Amino acid sequence: MNQQHVHDLVGIGLGPFGLGLAALAEPLPDVDAVFLDQRDGFSWHPGMLIEGTTLQVPFLADLVTMADPTSPYSFLAWLKATGRLYPFYIRESFYPLRAEYDEYCRWVAAQLPTLRWGRRVTSVVRVAAGDGYLFEVTAETSAGVEKYCAKHVVLATGTQPRLPAVLEHLDGAGPVVHTGDYLPHRAALAASGAVTVVGSGQSAAEVYRDLLDACGTGPGELRLDWVTRSPRFFPMEYTKLTLEMTSPEYTDHYTALPGALRDRLGREQRALYKGISGDLVDDIYDTLYRRSALGRELPTTLLTDTEVVAARHDAGTDEYVLTLRHGQLGTTAEHRTRAVVAATGYAAQLPAFLAPGLVTLDERGRYAVARDYTVDDDRRVHVLNGEEHTHGVTAPDLGFGAWRASVVLANVTGREPYAVERRIAFQQFGLPGGAR
Repeated sequence: MNQQHVHDLVGIGLGPFGLGLAALAEPLPDVDAVFLDQRDGFSWHPGMLIEGTTLQVPFLADLVTMADPTSPYSFLAWLKATGRLYPFYIRESFYPLRAEYDEYCRWVAAQLPTLRWGRRVTSVVRVAAGDGYLFEVTAETSAGVEKYCAKHVVLATGTQPRLPAVLEHLDGAGPVVHTGDYLPHRAALAASGAVTVVGSGQSAAEVYRDLLDACGTGPGELRLDWVTRSPRFFPMEYTKLTLEMTSPEYTDHYTALPGALRDRLGREQRALYKGISGDLVDDIYDTLYRRSALGRELPTTLLTDTEVVAARHDAGTDEYVLTLRHGQLGTTAEHRTRAVVAATGYAAQLPAFLAPGLVTLDERGRYAVARDYTVDDDRRVHVLNGEEHTHGVTAPDLGFGAWRASVVLANVTGREPYAVERRIAFQQFGLPGGAR
């Protein structure tokens, strides 16, 4: 290849995990890094920045603190820089507002000279270099094509909104949106006259609670229903010994299990990070109780263990007809609505820009992620938040992002610029003596 500047690291994707890696890499003298993203600037779930909603993790789970508490890019540093440290202290809550977290991340992004926005990566390939190879990353920009050369690549492309097949092609006058696009459609949803929230977890609960204030009020009255195939509206489990499952030790244990067992455990452990905050569950109930105490029946229904198995648009009434099936009873019924909000989660996808054979895949076509977050034989391609199926609950956990970034930077530098804790849990996973 022709002479070209060689970076130690090229990162692709600038969500919280990619941004955290960039912030931790910035002060390191032996890391020449650049980070690319196709967007024009940082934005964290803008469709769900509902006023008053908070993170489900404490402020210590920011971009950098769990790796470097002295970092100038911490959440506390942002509070101090913006004159909000004392108000946050007086508030006496560990949990930042979502809007605060988004603003904090924007503040960090504005300070990092290694970020390159408006770069849509189109290919990542190996190219010969001396006796070995390097990675060439090609990106399209508004000014043309750019090429970057690196020793390591980090894939932090995140996850994409997932709509169930029965809703994917539903088309009519009323909005059918994923929760990721909720806020831009909130006015249209409230004006539709009948909204059905499909799905479970924090996002579903936040949308339901946000629309509940308009339920039964105003011209035409808004009907609001919530349908979930989960057996109950379960809270996120947040007890201290359970939280030790977001630990290096449990991740060691989880990654060593057979793939089929990991897949089963992944489904069973959803309550650890996909449940609803207990305070929000109680707030929804208290709101329903308070409204019902006025003697007026609310036009709302909450259905559990109920799956949407079919959906169609009735042109005659301009309504959506959802076929619901109850899991325990096995019975079906039709439900009519004028708008749908799908709180059906996100899924990791293999980027189309990866050259064939660049990364190792499992039998289901997913990243075959090693314990150190690499996906190639030479341990030079790294993944952030694409390893839930191999590493478990720590993959999407904001609080574990800085630890994972520390491991990646240790691989890149051959040293530990940030101490990588190996043992933090009181309990032991597996049997004593390492027997499996």
